[in-house]
Amino acid sequence: MIELPIEPFTRPATGSVTLPGSKSITNRALILAALSDGAVTLRNALFSDDTLIMLTALRKLGFNITADENSNEINIVGLNGDIPCGETRLHVGNSGTAARFLTALICLKEKGNYYLDSDDEMEIRPMEDLINALVSQGVEVEFECKNGHFPFKLKTHRLKGGRIEVDASESSQFLSALLMVAPFAINDTTIETKATSVRRPYVYLTDRMMNHWGQSISSDNDYQETRIKAQANYHYSNRHYDVEPDTTAASYFIVLPLLTEGKIKINGFNYDDNSKGSLISQLFLQGDTRFIDALENANLISHTSSGNISFQPGSSKKGIEQNFNEFSDTFLTLAAIAPLLEGKTRITGIEHTRHQETDRIAAMATELRKLGQKVIDEDDALEIHPNRNSLIEKARKGVTIETYKDHRIAMSFAILGCANLLGSGKSWLRIKDPYCCAKTFPHFFDVLKKLRIDSLQ
Repeated sequence: MIELPIEPFTRPATGSVTLPGSKSITNRALILAALSDGAVTLRNALFSDDTLIMLTALRKLGFNITADENSNEINIVGLNGDIPCGETRLHVGNSGTAARFLTALICLKEKGNYYLDSDDEMEIRPMEDLINALVSQGVEVEFECKNGHFPFKLKTHRLKGGRIEVDASESSQFLSALLMVAPFAINDTTIETKATSVRRPYVYLTDRMMNHWGQSISSDNDYQETRIKAQANYHYSNRHYDVEPDTTAASYFIVLPLLTEGKIKINGFNYDDNSKGSLISQLFLQGDTRFIDALENANLISHTSSGNISFQPGSSKKGIEQNFNEFSDTFLTLAAIAPLLEGKTRITGIEHTRHQETDRIAAMATELRKLGQKVIDEDDALEIHPNRNSLIEKARKGVTIETYKDHRIAMSFAILGCANLLGSGKSWLRIKDPYCCAKTFPHFFDVLKKLRIDSLQ
């Protein structure tokens, strides 16, 4: 398996970074566009493993799609809730959004017969609560190996609507999947979530995007009970939908100046300090921008803006305690750089991340201990007590990070490897299976390399 050495920055990191489009937004937009009443072009769409899985599946379902990776544009002709192909096999890889969204989408088909399979990793990720909700709507399911998991067959008979109960504590994608297809149910739908720990920012993202397509839902603040009118069509009048830059990917380059000094501009992050008093997180659809607020409140980073936002180190390098429940994809970014902070870092609210691409709490704990750090991992938390001397001792011998086929682990530790720990510019950290980043950020290491070279100018 390939191991990629990370070259440290020997000068302050300076320059600008252009991020790929958001995976969360791209895959939601593909579903909404397919359900809409005409052609829509997605601009700044992400082309990655997860979005290509979604594109392939929608084509197999009979949708007319043209995609241009050079211009990052995807054109899809929506069929107003109709699904052309009533019998096919769909492969969802290890993509949670594709797995959950496509499973709900095909249940709109009258008399459909579908077989869905996945990569091995997805076979152990949660699906049962979504499937149970769909079965309550008249869907018939036949599991091939293990109940509640891929692979399985679905016989679909449209969705009846009415009251649906779903436990979305393991994945907010269950609720998002049901919300997006509910307007095409036979009757008005009320979705009740049993869980009290639904990750609201991701459901809010779905809510806001549905609104972009002309669909309003009625819900309490916590999405515990949500009502959707039946037969209310999706329509996007502009016909061009702009996908936001991936704010989770931004987290890596936001913390890079903490390790290397300097200042990094994020292209596409438009913000005007003089005209807006809002937190940065209030200006984007994606909830992971709350990572910025958390680090700025702790004075770990600061930002300046004149159009695009630039990030630089703040006045503190102290470890922090933070609940990451609502922006948990970024907890790995903080955990990976915690060995270079002063004092303990405690991250809570992350129990659900044990059921993502890998058990992320266990994986981060294992790799941080490999770096000589004291780590306490709990069901819902990760606590890191930094030991810089031990880290440098390990760095002198060289450290290889296992990524567990998880793109977030690869990118987070790659940023740590940018620190010039040995003072000589010598690489001390290697990333095993670096190309797992193709899941959401195929060109991550190219972007990182260019930024390092630009910083030498």
